[in-house]
Amino acid sequence: MLARFALAVAIVALTAALSWAQATPISGEAAVSAWRRAGEATVPASSTAPATDPGDLGRAPTVPDAPPPPANDSGPRHRHPIARVTNGMGSLPNHHGQVWREYDISPYTARVTTTKRPEQAIVDWILRETGYEVWHTEPLGILSATPRTLRVYHTPEMQDVVAEIVDRFVTSDAEMQSFSLRVITLDNPNWRVRAMRVLHPVPVQTPGISAWLLQREDAAVLLAELQRRSDFREHSSPHLLVDNGQTTVVSRMRPRCYVRDLILRPECYPGFEAQTGQIDEGFSLEFSPLLTLDRRLIDAAIKCNIDQVERLVPVALDVPTTLMPGQRTKIEVPQMTHFRFHERFRWPADQVLLIGMGMAPPPVPVDGATMTVGLPLAIGAPPRADLLVVLESRGRLGDGSRVPQPGEREAHISRGRY
Repeated sequence: MLARFALAVAIVALTAALSWAQATPISGEAAVSAWRRAGEATVPASSTAPATDPGDLGRAPTVPDAPPPPANDSGPRHRHPIARVTNGMGSLPNHHGQVWREYDISPYTARVTTTKRPEQAIVDWILRETGYEVWHTEPLGILSATPRTLRVYHTPEMQDVVAEIVDRFVTSDAEMQSFSLRVITLDNPNWRVRAMRVLHPVPVQTPGISAWLLQREDAAVLLAELQRRSDFREHSSPHLLVDNGQTTVVSRMRPRCYVRDLILRPECYPGFEAQTGQIDEGFSLEFSPLLTLDRRLIDAAIKCNIDQVERLVPVALDVPTTLMPGQRTKIEVPQMTHFRFHERFRWPADQVLLIGMGMAPPPVPVDGATMTVGLPLAIGAPPRADLLVVLESRGRLGDGSRVPQPGEREAHISRGRY
């Protein structure tokens, strides 16, 4: 009886539903919503179904590329900054009268083929002349270079300084200019006795360093006398030439290996593993010259680094094993000397600049040298030598012309440390 009653109720409900469907047509969106509601009834609450665009009805279902990342994914996320950040005013501030300038540097970068980024030399010289801090403090400044264009945003006064530096690079007069760089060492500094009458001292900022100016003729005579000494050594080619504005590096380095540490390994013979280290010792000299527009003065930044291993101090360590309870081995602790020099000079182009670095570690390491010749040093002392750097302008290449003689003597000064 109850079964017949339930069947009758179901037939009546189905008849009413069919009658309503014939009277009210169902739109596509409503059909999709009804399909989604029907699907949601069979999907667990923890599952997520991809959203379906109504325009995709009738198309073949597609499989998503990858599931969405979980909530605890440790991948990169956008960090909310602590500091207050704004979009600014939408334009560069010019409260101090800054102006935008673009300089064509292609005449210089096109003729320099010895480096991949010749424009970097222009940027370096601008920073040497103006200082680094003026581009990172008030007023706002921008300095950017490409192989063809130098872009500068700063005050008109700073633009004048930049323009003068750029002109010194792009001028055709400096296209073929070259410079000579020589690195010399002498075991004894007594060469100054005979050369004092031709040396004209130049102020130097670095303690312990001396510099002099010489006439070309006097410099040639002095070098000839030094070459006759038994302790004379030259560490660079006497014909090394440097292009105007570019940086050249004279370097003589060699690796020095030593036993740095031990790792105990009882499972293998001899019960330990030696850890070796390496130190590069020798010297590196950087020379960056730049002529003024009238070719009468030379600006040059000089940087010299020398690293020397004076000796390796041995330390004996006990590494006992079952078979050799009294086994010992040693490690080495380097005793090193570092020499650093970085300064800028300006001197007349018709003279020679001689820089005396003092009794510094020799540029080329000397194996087994326990005593410097001619000096009352104790036996076993590390070697030292009087290091000299000779800088000279060779004028223009290709036409044999000489550097013009200035009408009056320019002041020769050190431009300070950098």
